[in-house]
Amino acid sequence: GHIVLRGGGGRPNYDSVSISLAEQALAKAKLPANIVVDCSHANSWKKPEYQPLVMKDVVHQIREGNRSVVGLMIESNIVAGNQPIPADLSQLRYGCSVTDACIGWETTEDMLRETAAVLREIRTRAAPAA
Repeated sequence: GHIVLRGGGGRPNYDSVSISLAEQALAKAKLPANIVVDCSHANSWKKPEYQPLVMKDVVHQIREGNRSVVGLMIESNIVAGNQPIPADLSQLRYGCSVTDACIGWETTEDMLRETAAVLREIRTRAAPAA
């Protein structure tokens, strides 16, 4: 299993101190330190444009040695933003959220490519010499 940090109580909880506190709480409960950080919701103040910043911060923590973060979540859709559900459903924009505002496909792709490059670099550094 894992715990999801999505922020709350009026503040984000993806920073290194919050993650350390979560690790300590998991250790005290004798649970594995498996943490997934939600880059959306309160961690981005419900502003989708902040999701890339949250992800970069957490990936930086991984680059610096954190191994308890086992996943990241983003709120993404084909089209950025969100929309109300209209009375005439034919007016819905395909690929646009009807709930929380999301990042769009291009931003998602950029985030995933940048993160993959950093994680690939870490994995390459950690691989034993053959």
